[in-house]
Amino acid sequence: MFDAILHGRLTPPPSFDTELTMSDIEDLNKSVLTGEPDISKISYAVYPQIADNYVLLDSGSALGYGNGPLLVSRRKIYPDEVADATIAIPGDHTTARLLLRHAFGNKLRTREYLFCHIAEAVLDDEADAGVLIHEERFTYAGKGLRLVADLGSLWEQSTSLPIPLGAIVAHRRLGEETIRRAEEAIRRSVAYAMENPGDSYSFVRDNARELSDEVVRKHIDMFVNKFSLSLNDEGRDAVRRLLAEDGFADRDDIWLKNR
Repeated sequence: MFDAILHGRLTPPPSFDTELTMSDIEDLNKSVLTGEPDISKISYAVYPQIADNYVLLDSGSALGYGNGPLLVSRRKIYPDEVADATIAIPGDHTTARLLLRHAFGNKLRTREYLFCHIAEAVLDDEADAGVLIHEERFTYAGKGLRLVADLGSLWEQSTSLPIPLGAIVAHRRLGEETIRRAEEAIRRSVAYAMENPGDSYSFVRDNARELSDEVVRKHIDMFVNKFSLSLNDEGRDAVRRLLAEDGFADRDDIWLKNR
């Protein structure tokens, strides 16, 4: 999504400078709780806690159908046994954690891990089950793990809406004009990547945790889609529905007005 911005592929170029910092998604979630970054990727689930300081961008989201987190285990676990299991999660502020709660309720025993260590934790019996996100969801079967529940499918079945996973937010202190310029630059960068997929591939591969080209390509195809260009009404309806899971009251200032 950001390759074209970072590597000068946009014409005309964005009218601002960028400084890139890469972090685990839960670290990003915690950073916006302090209000430090100007613009950041976040899990949609953390947004109610930062809504007074940050606005959601219309571009740059990871949101769609069939791409939700997966609950997996080493041994067979039936849905009615999930409440008694110790579950490894990629962070308390992640959308994965919220979707787990949506599917199985609040009374769950969870333990936080870096997302890429969850499969190993389940295999080592540190946890009975784990919630997989990112590229880990493509490789678990080859490691001997089995699917307990597709949390994204359960969300879609109950809401008939796409799954809001990750968003880009901008701090309100930047001002509306700067935020609009950032939003449009990200939209143009996503569009460029979609039209010229080969140009960004080396940058993606250099930063991928999974070494398989096939998995990297599946990951891109699954999480970068039409909603990454613009949420539109369907995407915004899904976001409002997800935020309501945490009792977040609908408000008209979470996106920029007059799109």
